[in-house]
Amino acid sequence: MSIRLRLTLWYSGILAVTMVILGTAIYFFVNYNTYGDIKEQLKNQAQKIRAVPISNLDIVPFVSLQYEGVFIQFVNYNTQEVFPLSDTIRRFQLQLPYPAKPSGLKEGFADMMVEGYHFLSYQVPLRMEADGEVVGLIQVAYYTEQQEQYLSSLRTILVFTSIVAIFLAFTLGLFLARKALRPIEDVIRATNRIENGSNLSVRIPRGAPNDELGQLTDTLNGMLGRLEKTYNDLADAYKTQRRFVSDASHELRTPLTTIRGNIDLLEKMWRPELSEASAVSEGDGGRGVVLSPDRAELSLEAMRDISDEAKRMSRLVADMLSLARADAGYEMEKEPVELLPLVEEVARRANLLPRRADWQIGDLSPIEDIQVMGNADYLRQLIFIFVENAFKYTAEGYVELRAVRVDGQAGLIVQDTGIGMDNDEVPHIFERFYRADESRGKTAGTGLGLSIAKWIIDEHGGSVEVKTREGEGTTFIVWLPVFFPPKDDSGIMKEPDQH
Repeated sequence: MSIRLRLTLWYSGILAVTMVILGTAIYFFVNYNTYGDIKEQLKNQAQKIRAVPISNLDIVPFVSLQYEGVFIQFVNYNTQEVFPLSDTIRRFQLQLPYPAKPSGLKEGFADMMVEGYHFLSYQVPLRMEADGEVVGLIQVAYYTEQQEQYLSSLRTILVFTSIVAIFLAFTLGLFLARKALRPIEDVIRATNRIENGSNLSVRIPRGAPNDELGQLTDTLNGMLGRLEKTYNDLADAYKTQRRFVSDASHELRTPLTTIRGNIDLLEKMWRPELSEASAVSEGDGGRGVVLSPDRAELSLEAMRDISDEAKRMSRLVADMLSLARADAGYEMEKEPVELLPLVEEVARRANLLPRRADWQIGDLSPIEDIQVMGNADYLRQLIFIFVENAFKYTAEGYVELRAVRVDGQAGLIVQDTGIGMDNDEVPHIFERFYRADESRGKTAGTGLGLSIAKWIIDEHGGSVEVKTREGEGTTFIVWLPVFFPPKDDSGIMKEPDQH
């Protein structure tokens, strides 16, 4: 519920309670004033009638009292007879209701209905002076239908005006609250535009009143200005960093390629000589200088180390270049790719990788005749990353590659029986340069492979599942959406547009 609606409901509720209290007070005040004079008149007339000396109840019926508009009735409980004492009650031939038993009668006012008409009466019981026994009842009544209609109309008016007033107050309060809180809505819209569009240059419109909301707007605009400046500075630094990584990667590839080429050439040139365990060079005076087998072997071992390190640096530079492309928003060129031949090719080449575990190729039939919209080179790199990663952390047992298909998803499963991971490490394994503490220092690597794999999966609209248990191995399941070529009107598959 919005603040605007809550404020309006609070104000409307307070107004409703006030209207109920005020309306009740008005009604009881009018009711008191309307019936006050009537009650006073009825009481006075009843007291006057009771003051008439009556020694014998039998003579009461012959008493005639003249009070205009007043209905007077006498009840004789000895004979159970009812006598009208006023011309009004005789003229209308009415009989006021009275208690059948005199016990418990008290002097006072009573409301009564007579033939559908409303009366207000004042009753005075007559008692014997000797024992206080009630022997008669004097009832002085007044016809109050006009007053009742007046009070009923008053109740209707009060209820109706209260409802109308509350409705108008709610509507007007909602309008005023909306107008008063409009700067907050501007703040919300501006922050939504910033959140959805990442545009920190948006500012909140400033209203004329210099109230609390105006001060809040100024504070938020100042904060947005500082955030924009900080964000732009960070963005410039990040662009510079990405450009440096990309340029450095490009620049490092050329000398590394040259180093590796020359090392390979030297190794090929030295190997025939080292097979004879010596190398001879012509010197002054025809003397020959012989290189000892130990020194020759050390030279060859040094060249192997240089070659291995050059290869490792080449892989690192290639990985950094891939991540630099990912950061720069590089979009892969994609086309329909037959998944089974590509996976079989990777499986055949993976058999040549250095490993200590058995390499097993499981059931690949689920992806037969399955196409995915993707980049074949990056898909090969993706599978190689997971297979190499499995070989790296599996000292014994096996590494298996198999496939599954569920609905419109093709799954590639790489399962190993290696060291596994703790479940707390799983959320971090796709972060750059992250390596599990247990494997750090025991296995070679840069910690960039799985980051690149995650980028390739995201670019292909896929997902990855990780199932692992420490000491029992890890299973990666790469899900890729299956591509279904569109059909023309004749039902023949059309060639998709490449992008």
